[in-house]
Amino acid sequence: MQYKDYYEILGVTRSADADEMKRAYRKLARKFHPDVSKEKNAEEKFKEVQEAYEVLRDADKRAAYDQLGRNFRNGQQFRPPPDWAQRFGQSRGQRFSDLNGFSDFFASLFGGAGSGSSGFGGAAHAEADAGHLDVTVEEAFAGTKRRVTLNENGRPRLVDVQIPAGVTDGQSLRIAGTGGRASLVFRIRLRPHHLYEVVGKDVQIELPLAPWEAALGAKVAVPTLGGTVELTVPAGAQSGQKLRLRSRGLPGNPGGDQLVTIKLVTPAAQSKAAKEAYERMKRDFSFDPRADWP
Repeated sequence: MQYKDYYEILGVTRSADADEMKRAYRKLARKFHPDVSKEKNAEEKFKEVQEAYEVLRDADKRAAYDQLGRNFRNGQQFRPPPDWAQRFGQSRGQRFSDLNGFSDFFASLFGGAGSGSSGFGGAAHAEADAGHLDVTVEEAFAGTKRRVTLNENGRPRLVDVQIPAGVTDGQSLRIAGTGGRASLVFRIRLRPHHLYEVVGKDVQIELPLAPWEAALGAKVAVPTLGGTVELTVPAGAQSGQKLRLRSRGLPGNPGGDQLVTIKLVTPAAQSKAAKEAYERMKRDFSFDPRADWP
């Protein structure tokens, strides 16, 4: 299989912090998202970007990945060290495999690790911590079913996990044990999204507006997890202003809202006509954006 340089895929250095990686991920995810991108092989590149961020945003996965060192190049033939599963699995407590469409390279590093160390077969514990279960924002909104592979004393066991609609990041999901087995507790972890950011039950999104839309007001089609809705932007809207779409967040009792943050986007004056339009605005408006400065 081929080695994947996740830092190179995201376009960040190995010293990049969480905020740098998040910004890089969002930029690339918007560029290659299959629903909007016209780039060649957009879907494949989008999956690569998702996989890279999945590893590098997680402190444990990133630390384990960094143990491979800098001696491999992107696309180089690769096999993990012979003791990799034992070192990574036992030290990080990985007890199940939830690969969910990731590459063979990802699977060789993080899939099914920890074989023989989970201890699920013992009856001494009422509950067993099964680790994180990664779900997309769309899955958290609608609910889904996930099949994971548990490693019980070196034996794989398939378990179907029903994920209810409205689960939140960090929420514990308990699966009752059967046949004398301990109950399993999964912790939900929401995967990053190229448009939405989830905080509790609320969903946040940036809304790019042209200056005239903000100044004059506009009706704008805004995507939500439940479908596109029309949002009325009031005249005189300012960059950073937040508008609320009630009950458009994650479902629940109570459910969340969708918070829309306005982001003004100024078109570049790339033509003579555009430059003249800006010059007219400069003359016609008696406006100083720094008037409040001392």
